[in-house]
Amino acid sequence: MSLVIASQMEEGFNADLRAHRVKPIVIDVPEERPWEAANDADMLLVRPSPAWRGSRDRARPAAWPGRLKWVYSASAGVDFYPRWLLDAPIVSCGRGVASDEIADYVIAAIYAQAKNLEAVRARSLSDWKQAPLGRVSGSTVGIIGLGAIGTAVARRVLALGARVVASRRRHLPSPVAGVELLDDLGLLVASADHLVLALPATEATRKLIDAKLLARARPTAHLINVARGSVLDQDALLAALDAGRLGFATLDVTEPEPLPAGHPLWTHPLVRLTPHVSSNYTAVRGLLFDRVAANIDRFVRGEAPGDIVDVQAGY
Repeated sequence: MSLVIASQMEEGFNADLRAHRVKPIVIDVPEERPWEAANDADMLLVRPSPAWRGSRDRARPAAWPGRLKWVYSASAGVDFYPRWLLDAPIVSCGRGVASDEIADYVIAAIYAQAKNLEAVRARSLSDWKQAPLGRVSGSTVGIIGLGAIGTAVARRVLALGARVVASRRRHLPSPVAGVELLDDLGLLVASADHLVLALPATEATRKLIDAKLLARARPTAHLINVARGSVLDQDALLAALDAGRLGFATLDVTEPEPLPAGHPLWTHPLVRLTPHVSSNYTAVRGLLFDRVAANIDRFVRGEAPGDIVDVQAGY
């Protein structure tokens, strides 16, 4: 019997799925109500589309999870989906697929802030002046969340000669030699020149980075959020920036996304806001497909796929 996959992915991705060696039957998903495909497929391949994002508080459909044996999220995080999505027999995600791209974004943000070449750009003879540039080597980068993204950031930062301090939810050794693990988030924040948020979005981490923690930051510190907007108290961030208790913020994620028109983060002089592009999806699409294809191979052999979501932890 053929494996039936209901996929929300683009047609090119679905064409590659159909060419997989197990020759699955790939069917379309109702864009406005993607959960309705639960009765028609063995596997549901989803992305955090507006229909899912707008249904986080929707009651669980009576038929869910239907005949589904497996739900696969193309995104690493599952926080955009309603909680009942995790009631499927198996839920896996795109964990780590975009970690290198996101880590490169973080490094670019660190250098943009440290060197600030635009500020010393010479446009005329009057601009031809010596000015000190910041340094990355010798600085301290704090990373909250040492999963795939945090680990990729740590490797790059250490190679640049910076110190890395980090925290992780599980009390395990660092996956990267040279990283100093700290249990005290306040101490971590206080020691960082660049503070990278790479933690998963769960109820436990909602607005974890709040006014109390930001009060521990150095006034010159640079906060970089590549996690989710929900882990950061944006009002507390604005207050810290306005009061000079924090130097700058690079935000690739916000809550909500996009922000409403007129929100102060759009135009704040101490904020660099990008439209959730750090994962560079078009560049990692092939990596995602390879991961999905390999997990399909495991599934049809009767093995558990990789990248399974911990239902209790929420990621």
